[in-house]
Amino acid sequence: MTETPTVAPASPTDAASADTPVKPAKKEDSFPVFLLKLALFVAIFRSFFLAPFYIPSESMLPRLLVGDYLLLAKWPYGYSRKSLPFGVPLLPESRIFAAQPKRGDVVVFKAPPEAEEDWIKRVIGLPGDTIQMKNGVVWLNGQAIPKVRVADFQVPVTPNTACYSAEFEAKLADGTDVCRYPQYRETLPGGRSYTVLDFGQRDNDNTDPVMVPEGKVFLMGDNRDNSADSRVPFDRNGLGGPVPQDNILGRATVMMFSTDGGAEWIKPWTWFSAARFDRIGSGF
Repeated sequence: MTETPTVAPASPTDAASADTPVKPAKKEDSFPVFLLKLALFVAIFRSFFLAPFYIPSESMLPRLLVGDYLLLAKWPYGYSRKSLPFGVPLLPESRIFAAQPKRGDVVVFKAPPEAEEDWIKRVIGLPGDTIQMKNGVVWLNGQAIPKVRVADFQVPVTPNTACYSAEFEAKLADGTDVCRYPQYRETLPGGRSYTVLDFGQRDNDNTDPVMVPEGKVFLMGDNRDNSADSRVPFDRNGLGGPVPQDNILGRATVMMFSTDGGAEWIKPWTWFSAARFDRIGSGF
């Protein structure tokens, strides 16, 4: 007797699978589209969060050396059209989410009058403050900011660093050529402290008193005798007085990298020998 084969009934799962349409495979972005998305992400991140800044001059010695790369925090003071790449008109000219800097903050800003170049200086005066220089001492609202002599600042001579003049050239016992500058510590009201350089009597050591208008800040370089800042008029390539707060791009936060300028692309080992690793990670 021949047995009839038993056919198992279809399971509900099999039936459901047969009725479910198959989803097409997700289409991967092309490489140009990926690059466009990456560029958009970088532009947004640099405009609103963190951006790199390279130190091109010695105006902020002793804190900042030529060849330092720092990270700039974009959010502390708010955003304006100047915060965006190429001044793209997606934000108003005046800042939104605006906050006032504090005395002693190191800020990056668009330098007047053209507001095309990014400069870095220290905030010394806020709206309503009166600033004056007397014999190399900063006077804030009629009171001298304490200025105390400390140990000389020494920095090695490198492709990125040359001495201001021959009088500051020196040689260490091991034969290293250095620049040796008189260094002082200033302390602002509230206790904020930092060091500055003073080369002796110079043109900007005595100025008329200046009252900082509303919406502006008085900015100075820590290298007091080698800085074109709010003490220096436009016709001498200075800032011409207090700077609009809307020009401020952000606050210096941390040192990202530093090089003495001795690296060469065709000599990879110099990428490491030229790096100033001891400066990386220092804050402000």
